[in-house]
Amino acid sequence: MFTGIVEELGEVVQVTATAGDSALVAVRGPLVTADARHGDSIAVNGVCLTVVDVDGGIFTADVMGETLRRSALGALRAGDPVNLERAATLGSRLGGHLVQGHVDGVGEVLSREPAEQWETLRFRLPAALARYVVEKGSITVDGVSLTVAGVGPDWFSVGLIPTTLKLTTLGARGVGDPVNLEVDVLAKYVERLLGDRAVGAPSGPGVAAADAAPAQAGGVDGAAPMGGVA
Repeated sequence: MFTGIVEELGEVVQVTATAGDSALVAVRGPLVTADARHGDSIAVNGVCLTVVDVDGGIFTADVMGETLRRSALGALRAGDPVNLERAATLGSRLGGHLVQGHVDGVGEVLSREPAEQWETLRFRLPAALARYVVEKGSITVDGVSLTVAGVGPDWFSVGLIPTTLKLTTLGARGVGDPVNLEVDVLAKYVERLLGDRAVGAPSGPGVAAADAAPAQAGGVDGAAPMGGVA
């Protein structure tokens, strides 16, 4: 579990194709690797990856073909900047919102509108995710927890302050660039629970716990301070 508060702007060192359609990704991140060990979770552009090895401020992670296809990680190349966040602890402050690191879909930058103190970005939104996005609600874009400023049938917009623009990848994203999207998981649970009631399914704590877990569309691998800053 993460909070969407990016800790560090890292850099992809190498992407190596492995057996089948998978890859081994090496990422430089001195801060997030300071206490990282084999098996720890680190979100890379909002996708939860498991640390395989750590060496001199660089960690490696296996990325399955499913994740490469259904997230924007498949487009990463050596030298690309990436948003990094270590998994939250029970004592962590929740500066953003609850983020699983399970990407629901890939969006696209539609426009950028600079203003004096901030910048408004509009993103294309996959139609299947539109019902989970509401004005003033939360959404994760490339691992950054953001507040939705506006929403349409196939788009949403956010306002980014200078800190977010400077210290995350969103400051350099251009029109047409792909971004990883994760909607608020609470919206999916509510939909599932209300849907069960609508068809006459029995209610109660036992049913909610057993039946309310929605399928994740994206990040199957299991994003500092600048997440919920807009």
